[in-house]
Order: sequence, then C-alpha cells, then structure tokens
Amino acid sequence: MEMIRNREEAAELLADRLEQYKGQDGVVLAIPRGGVPVAAPIAKRLHMPLEVMLIKKIGHPANPEYAIGSVSLDSITLDPTIEVPQEYVIAEAARVRESLLKKYKLFMGDRKPVPLKDKLVIIVDDGIATGKTLMATIDEVKKQEPAKIIVAVPVAPQAAIQRFSQEADEVICLLVPPFFQAVGQFYEEFGQTSDEEVIELLQYQK
Repeated sequence: MEMIRNREEAAELLADRLEQYKGQDGVVLAIPRGGVPVAAPIAKRLHMPLEVMLIKKIGHPANPEYAIGSVSLDSITLDPTIEVPQEYVIAEAARVRESLLKKYKLFMGDRKPVPLKDKLVIIVDDGIATGKTLMATIDEVKKQEPAKIIVAVPVAPQAAIQRFSQEADEVICLLVPPFFQAVGQFYEEFGQTSDEEVIELLQYQK
C-alpha cells in the first residue's frame, strides 16, 4: 500500500504538482486544522497568501451528530430536504458563528480575509473522507466568484474525486486508493494538528 510520510511531505508533493500556478493572482485556502500544515508550504512555494475557511456543521436537534447544514462566517447552507424549526436554525447558526468568529480571531488576529473574486483559489486539506466540509467550502468560495477553483489533497477515495471534479475546475490528488476507510490510514504520521501549530503557520505567512 502506498503511504505518505506526513503532512509536510504531502505539502511538498502537492506543491510540485501546482508549480505551474506560481506567481499567479491566487489564494491558498486551508481547511483547518489538518489542512493548514499542508497548505502553508504550498502558499510559500507559489508566492500566494494563505487563508483559512472556517465552516462548521449544524447538528439536528434530535441528533447533534447528524448534519442538517453548515455555517460559515457570512452565510448558512441548509439541507432543503430536512424539516427543522426555523427558530432552532437561527439560534444554532448564531451560536456556531460566534464560535467561528472567536476561532478566526485566534488564528488570524485582526487580519481581514482576502477577497476571492476573480482569483485562482486553491483549496487544500490533508485528505477527503466524507467530503462534507470540502463541499461546503467550495459552495462558500463560489459565492465570491473566483476565476478558478482547484482542490489539492494528498489522499481521497475515487468517488470523492469524481464528485469534486464536477464541482471544481481541477482536482489534484496524490493517492486514490481502491480501498479507503479513513484518511489517517495512508499516512505514516498523522497526529492531531493543534491550534498553536495553526496559529504559528498562519502568523508566519503575514
């Protein structure tokens, strides 16, 4: 079975594949937390700013693990097929957004997000499992009308590659294993990325 040593190696290999975009008017958008150590070296190599996209799911009132939608810093996306009280959605979205704002301030300080309109946006994570967060991130990015969206990940199942190839202009993936259970099984080292590590990588980019 093919393996990736760690997120740092994944970053180098993906940066090699993205080399042609070096110096273009683009933004590297990391999905925290695990996506940040992969995205930071890519942003550096391509001479692009590094941003984070914070998105959190809204859980169902009866089962918080079951996502009924997602919230970003400036919008809400709901699954239209699920019936839940409007008041619950409003209250839950406000609560989630408050925690996202705190997290954004923690990660980025007072830095304002870079506008994505007409830019090349490279969305980076450390792998795709369910793809829900990535889907929500792409939806958010599309609202800002970028010139092009590229998804760059170290590992993903075949079904995810097919799905995201329809959503993004290009998908770059190092490993597409036939038997996929979890992202971590394809890394030799796959520790949790801490908030401290994320802050350090993001501050370094300033």
